[in-house]
Order: sequence, then structure tokens, then C-alpha cells
Amino acid sequence: MSLQPTNIQQIGNELAIQWNDNTESYLPLEVLRRACPCAACGGEPDVLGNIIRPTVTYREESFQLNRFDLVGGYALQFRWADGHSTGIYSFDYLRKLTAGPRY
Repeated sequence: MSLQPTNIQQIGNELAIQWNDNTESYLPLEVLRRACPCAACGGEPDVLGNIIRPTVTYREESFQLNRFDLVGGYALQFRWADGHSTGIYSFDYLRKLTAGPRY
């Protein structure tokens, strides 16, 4: 059985996800934004495979979620109030973030 959300809700400053294995994840919006996996936020590998993380500056709007969209059957894409929307968060990545931020 592949990991799939059965219910996703924004509750205050957290995203609550009910998974098809009957577990729940509660992710603070700030954690989600800081853990954005896009190249502009997380960096991308050079020709030698080294990842250089860019310096990202945040504003108050950076942690305000306007909406989220389902991408295929494998991920969510968040639309932040500061205009950022390029990060695609796989369901597996979201589940790993529940264990603790990796930014």
C-alpha cells in the first residue's frame, strides 16, 4: 500500500494530515516553508554532486499558507503568501518531516 493522505486540513499555523495507514502528522507551517525542497530554497547539486544551499530570507508572509494543491497522486505543492510556490513536497517527504525538520 502506498502512502496517501486521506484528509488534509490547515488548523491555525499547522498542516494536519491523516494518512491511509491511520496515522496523523501535524506540521507547523514554518517548518514546511523552511524545508521547501525546491532548488531556490534547498539548493541543487553542481557537476561534482556537491549541494550548495542558497541563502533564503523570509518575511512574515513566508509562513502564511494561501492554499495547497495535489500534484499527481504523490505530492503537495504549497502556495505561500510571499508568492513562493515552486516546492513539490512528496508524501514520503512530508511524512519524514513529521519526525523533525531537516532544514
